[in-house]
Amino acid sequence: MTEGPDGRRRCGWATSADIYLDYHDQEWGVPLHGERELYERLTLEAFQSGLSWLTILRKRADFRRAFAAFDPATVAAFGEDDVARLMADASIVRNLAKINAAVTNARAIAELDRPLDELLWSFAPDPTGRVRPATLADVPAITPESRAMAKELKRRGFAFVGPTTAYALMQATGMVDDHVRDCWRAR
Repeated sequence: MTEGPDGRRRCGWATSADIYLDYHDQEWGVPLHGERELYERLTLEAFQSGLSWLTILRKRADFRRAFAAFDPATVAAFGEDDVARLMADASIVRNLAKINAAVTNARAIAELDRPLDELLWSFAPDPTGRVRPATLADVPAITPESRAMAKELKRRGFAFVGPTTAYALMQATGMVDDHVRDCWRAR
């Protein structure tokens, strides 16, 4: 638990950079809906794998530009030239497997038999039975729900979405609220 410049107590990771502070206070753990919005978070969480979230946040505007504002239909139509363009774009993370996963996942969204929003949120645990973490050490990296989400997404053709990425997505989009007990954002 750390105090920010405004004196509010926050989750320990939130005050190491201003961009983290804003993300923590305005987005992380806040329920998010919408196909484009959820596709963006799914894509960014996959790109974050093995990297600092700070790196991804700093490149977020560039990711939005490079991936057509995360419009799944547009990204689903990306071809080899688009992948080459993305691989040459130093303003984003240039990882061929992650770029291909972003395109694959956009195509998988087009094939869904229900809205992406409905599919992802179907894995959100019942919040009434959850115990708020007392410290960051109490926050899990994987849960039964994130394992189930990852398994279902893979079954539906999604790529680069393991249970850890699925849980990070759940945290980022408010499917779970892992703000620690003394954080001002704790519901």
